[in-house]
Amino acid sequence: MHWIYLFIAGLFEISWAIGLKYSHGFTQIISSILTIIGMIASFYFLSLALKNLPLGTAYAIWTGIGTIGTAVFSIILFKEPVTALKLLCFVLIISGITGLKLLSN
Repeated sequence: MHWIYLFIAGLFEISWAIGLKYSHGFTQIISSILTIIGMIASFYFLSLALKNLPLGTAYAIWTGIGTIGTAVFSIILFKEPVTALKLLCFVLIISGITGLKLLSN
């Protein structure tokens, strides 16, 4: 169950990172509230995962999920450019996340 909590925490990480863009420096009230809710939920699920997972592994995976998800949504929602080198870096991050998961118990 702790891996599921970590995955959920990563999804909320993506939501609040994207929410920051829409909050325009916390000047848009609805976006700001949703962003803060996403932050709280992300930290809550991360804290549940940390009851059973090593801190370094969980933190790296949590930020990796957030990084990849935010980057993908930024490409889709904000039309950020995609390059071959950027895609290679995504693959490296995903490989690191996968490796950490496989090496954990």
